[in-house]
Amino acid sequence: MTDTPRVTLAAIAEEAGVSLATMSKVLNGRADVAPATRARLEEHLARHGYTRRSATQRTEFVELVFHELEPSWSMEVIEGVEEVAHAAGLSVVLTVSGDRHAPGAEWIDGVLRRRPVGVILVFSDIAAPYREKLRSRGIPFVIVDPAGDPSPDVPSVGSANWSGGLMATRHLIELGHRRIAAITGPEDMMCSLARVDGYRSAMNAAGLPIDPELIRFGDFHPGGGEARARELLALPEPPTAIFAGSDLQALGAIAAGSAAGLRVPDDLSVVGYDDIALSRWMSPQLTTVHQPLRRMGEEATRLALRLADGAGVETLRMDLATHLVVRGSTARLET
Repeated sequence: MTDTPRVTLAAIAEEAGVSLATMSKVLNGRADVAPATRARLEEHLARHGYTRRSATQRTEFVELVFHELEPSWSMEVIEGVEEVAHAAGLSVVLTVSGDRHAPGAEWIDGVLRRRPVGVILVFSDIAAPYREKLRSRGIPFVIVDPAGDPSPDVPSVGSANWSGGLMATRHLIELGHRRIAAITGPEDMMCSLARVDGYRSAMNAAGLPIDPELIRFGDFHPGGGEARARELLALPEPPTAIFAGSDLQALGAIAAGSAAGLRVPDDLSVVGYDDIALSRWMSPQLTTVHQPLRRMGEEATRLALRLADGAGVETLRMDLATHLVVRGSTARLET
């Protein structure tokens, strides 16, 4: 039994009725190809499962793509990617594109021209046509901290969001709190929902009622955390503790408590999420769930480089453990 012969680029070009030069332009991300022609040739490449042989065309960098650069959070991931890339003799190119769900359409043509060794994407997923274009050029990609639910064939590195929400809420319950609120990120992000599910599980396990009024969705930023906390503290029965879905939201919640004349942790306990460097410099220091952001960047880069080298991988999905870091923003509820 013989293997099926690998289809050649010349054969695909002939089938599509274009010159090999035009096909080469498409593969290299050149802009001087009509959009309709480009789309038709991409379909032919995808149908044949064509993958460029790239071992002799290896570049000297990996590309890291964010939808926004939030310094305290992003730097953790950047440092992890840089450490592994530099150890491999590679540089890191940083790109900002798209929204929290996917990179923008303009990005794909640029990355095909740049042809990095691998791509690390801080998004919830990557559209199927983009995946096929990257694969056909032999450019491996990995999603880090997926905010959504990537397809099973998409390599990704995340963290145990549900467990983090569970630990944070259980800590507050053990301190005697019963009116515990949760402020998380956008409702269309899986990490937000998973952290709230962990919160609900802890409340259910403790036999505590879950008041829908105490669950608020935000944007992971300080302003949103402050706004949602103000709403919660204005309730007829305000919470005595708040689990925030990010350290930045926790910072906003502490500001809202201060504006309402409450002292943290004496009158209001607050738990954050991420354990960014800022959490150790806040006053009081923030109790938070440690999300291994730096290691997530490291593991995503290692996975991308293994894929670039054609090495086998045991799994395309990796979820790293989270753990609770107890500091000064939580205290036992005095009754």
